[in-house]
Order: sequence, then structure tokens, then C-alpha cells
Amino acid sequence: MFIDPLRLERRLREEFGDGEGASRVVVRQAVDLADSGQYQADAGTTLTNDVVLEELADAPDGGPTERWNWWIGSLEAAYGGYGRFGIQQYRTTE
Repeated sequence: MFIDPLRLERRLREEFGDGEGASRVVVRQAVDLADSGQYQADAGTTLTNDVVLEELADAPDGGPTERWNWWIGSLEAAYGGYGRFGIQQYRTTE
């Protein structure tokens, strides 16, 4: 696996704020996306922490979940089949 969940969660909070709950759900989705192999097949590159952070930094605004959904929407438009990786809702424990 090329996603380091603990490091990615920490970096998401540092760069985009919004607390642990939001970062954790994005990390879970990133791990699922990496494990699926879909991103690598479509984009021709391995999904890593750096790729996730770079792509989320390109989003217009928002916390990690909003940025993630923006990126997933872009992938859906470009390739199709990414809707299942979007974040519909999550519970905060903060």
C-alpha cells in the first residue's frame, strides 16, 4: 500500500483543518481507492499521500471532506466509476 494512513491523517489536519473525524473518513476512502487499483489504472500513477494532498490542495476551498468530494467528482467526470469513493456523510466525535 502506498497510502500511509497515520501520516496522511496528520497532514490532512495540518493543511486543511476540520478535525479528526473529517480527516479519518478521507483517509479511509483514500485507502479504499488505492486498494481498488482504479486510480492507478486510470491515471497511470500510484495513489500516494502526496498525490492525495496535491489534488486536494487544488480544490477551491473547504475542509478535507469537501476537497475530497471535489476531487472525486473530477475523477468521476473524467473516467467514471468513482462515485462510490465519495463521502456522503460522517459522524464527528469531536
